[in-house]
Amino acid sequence: MTTTIEAPRSPLRPVGKRGVNWEKWGWIYMRASGVVLVVLIFGHLFFNLMVGNGVSAIDFAFVGGKLSNPFWQWWDVLMLWLALIHGGNGMRTLINDYATQAISRGILKSAMLGAVVVLIVLGTLVVFTFDPCPPAQPAELLPSFCPVS
Repeated sequence: MTTTIEAPRSPLRPVGKRGVNWEKWGWIYMRASGVVLVVLIFGHLFFNLMVGNGVSAIDFAFVGGKLSNPFWQWWDVLMLWLALIHGGNGMRTLINDYATQAISRGILKSAMLGAVVVLIVLGTLVVFTFDPCPPAQPAELLPSFCPVS
């Protein structure tokens, strides 16, 4: 008596197809971005929690001062971009694994891509346009460290 095992679900990309192997590049990106993210995240945590007065020093003035420095702006933007693309790529992999219909897979991947793009744009705008002391505001609405004009 012989038992036949069904073939696994066919891959999304046929074996003989030419072109860019996005799965391979996605896999490589996940490994590389993971290593860089570990460095960025632990650097972020070390600076915020260990340097100076520690966690008790984190307030609006600390964040305002940090986001006024171009080094920390780019550090935070790089961390934001890598983390969101890393997470989006992981979600794309899960969608490919569990969404069985092509239409549902397309809708889910489009929604995930849209969410990642919106969050990247909004996060980048916040980091680069943050001003803790906006001009022409009443003095009672401004933080205490802002010069009164």
